[in-house]
Amino acid sequence: MKPIKIGLIGLGTVGGGVVEILKAHHDDIVRHAGVDLQLVRAADTNEARFAQLGLGPDVATTDGFAVIADPEVDVVVELVGGTGIAHKMVIEALKAGKSVVTANKALLATHGEEIFALADARGLDIRFEAAVGGGIPILGPLTHSTTANEFSRVLGIVNGTTNYMLTRMTEAGLDFDTALKEAQDLGYAEADPTADVDGYDAAAKIAILASMVFNSRVTLNDVPTQGIRELAPADIAYAAEIGYTVKLLALANKTDSGIDIRVHPTMIPAKHQLASVDGVYNAIYLTGDFVGDLMFFGEGAGAGAAASAVVGDIVEAARTLGGGTDAIGCTCTDNLPIRALDDLVCRYYFRLIVADRAGVIAAVARVLADHRVSMQSLIQRGTTADGMAEVVYVTHAAREGDIQAALAEIRELDVVSSVASLIRVEDLA
Repeated sequence: MKPIKIGLIGLGTVGGGVVEILKAHHDDIVRHAGVDLQLVRAADTNEARFAQLGLGPDVATTDGFAVIADPEVDVVVELVGGTGIAHKMVIEALKAGKSVVTANKALLATHGEEIFALADARGLDIRFEAAVGGGIPILGPLTHSTTANEFSRVLGIVNGTTNYMLTRMTEAGLDFDTALKEAQDLGYAEADPTADVDGYDAAAKIAILASMVFNSRVTLNDVPTQGIRELAPADIAYAAEIGYTVKLLALANKTDSGIDIRVHPTMIPAKHQLASVDGVYNAIYLTGDFVGDLMFFGEGAGAGAAASAVVGDIVEAARTLGGGTDAIGCTCTDNLPIRALDDLVCRYYFRLIVADRAGVIAAVARVLADHRVSMQSLIQRGTTADGMAEVVYVTHAAREGDIQAALAEIRELDVVSSVASLIRVEDLA
């Protein structure tokens, strides 16, 4: 058995987990998968990591490009992150004839077309299971078991940090800041949580998933994105009152006019399977024409889940080099347009802070009617000490552009203090 030699760039929490798995399960991988994986080079700018992970001077380097240039290395594993130096490293590795494994969703969602085209032209493997759902095995089934299907939608909870926060906001009534601090204290959220709480991590993942599911290139810039910073405990409580749960959903639908793709807080029925996905867990939901509905579930946050997926990709890349499987190339053979968010049609929840006096409901109703928005239900709470009231509306299906225009006009009414929130409602039938 010819050993497959691995070069690993980035020894953070995920990279460290990869080293530990390769050590702990080397013999099992040889026996069960038929590949002998040997870590021959590892790079990190933090030299203390080498001793912590038991890597000797013959393996260790602070120069990631030295790993790529090493003629012994067969597979380069990029765990640096970002779209700067990581982009250069992946391109350089492919040009050097090395297969690549990465967990870098931002890189693939931004430069995927270039990377896949180069890998395809060179007949090389680019594996990225950990870039989408942590430890959830989703890309493998999409490229093998379900290729006989035409998928009409893919959606899911694909960020463990925000899902943990929303779970705590739902179960314990925490506000955003308290939930974020708790997530940071537990190691689920970074010191700078922007990518997670503002939805960019989820947007990169749904861009990759939509590209694969619909065989059409979708980039990060194509995804309208809204995070969870503005969610209030009141909105989550109102959602529960009307039978819904609030989740940060990443959604992509294939329509007759193109791909409808977006990331935003969403009210979904409390009885739907996705509503019970709590904590750091993720779930990805697909609808195919022959296979029907599928849901993939597992941990989305945590070094262990991501490292497990990375090592699985290394095994598959090694099998490809040994002639056991085919390299995964670019599947984006179609060129579907991206639908504008203004053309979205769904139901909407919004909460107003208004003056508690006669005529307010009628004034708001007139504006909604002028913009072809029909009310389905209305909830009004008691007057506050400053003479204001809280009114919650749920609409029938309406066009996004119309609801935004209506709310812009409602904000200007002298009886309206503020539009406190707007959340899209998806029944997921």
